[in-house]
Amino acid sequence: MEFKEAPPEQVLRVGEDVPVPRQAATVVLVRGGADALELLLVRRTLSASFMAGVWVFPGGAVEGHEGAGDAAHRLAAVRELHEEAGIVLADPAALVKYSRWITPAVVRTRFDTHFFLAPLPAGQEPRIDEAEIIDLAWFTPQGALDAHTAGNLDLVFPTIKHLEQFAGFPTMDALLAYAGARDVQPVTPRIVMEGEIARIVLPGEPGYDGA
Repeated sequence: MEFKEAPPEQVLRVGEDVPVPRQAATVVLVRGGADALELLLVRRTLSASFMAGVWVFPGGAVEGHEGAGDAAHRLAAVRELHEEAGIVLADPAALVKYSRWITPAVVRTRFDTHFFLAPLPAGQEPRIDEAEIIDLAWFTPQGALDAHTAGNLDLVFPTIKHLEQFAGFPTMDALLAYAGARDVQPVTPRIVMEGEIARIVLPGEPGYDGA
């Protein structure tokens, strides 16, 4: 993915120490069972200091009282989903871990984010909290990508890459079965500057090792 320039408020100046990423958790809420796959995206408030107006999966930083390690990420994921979308998940241990993304080292605001999958609980429907979130909608993965391409849905790189992966699964059940057997390894994208163009690359892509 390419950008005309790297955002100056996010990229480190030369000589600055590399910031330690803050622990965070995200929930990809899914529905459709054996028939379809839809997922919930929420739109962040326009007044947010970080990713204002962007459509994301519900999530946020781990709080100190939630502890550390996998249990803390699961507690944070359940809390954030309830705060932002009003969905109550009874058992954090039932979340299915899908991936772990760490913000590039050259970015000032860094997160070590653990992504979890969770089916929509029976009898519940998401709602907007009117504070952090100003809109929400269910999308098929390809539908969200198409809306982004058309300029109707503002998405960030990690969300786009997850949607591209999810688009390969025809149903919720198929995605959950795959994720349940998945060996989750951390992914750390890198930013490559090519003149005035900033390009984000993933492990295994050209330019990653030399970034």
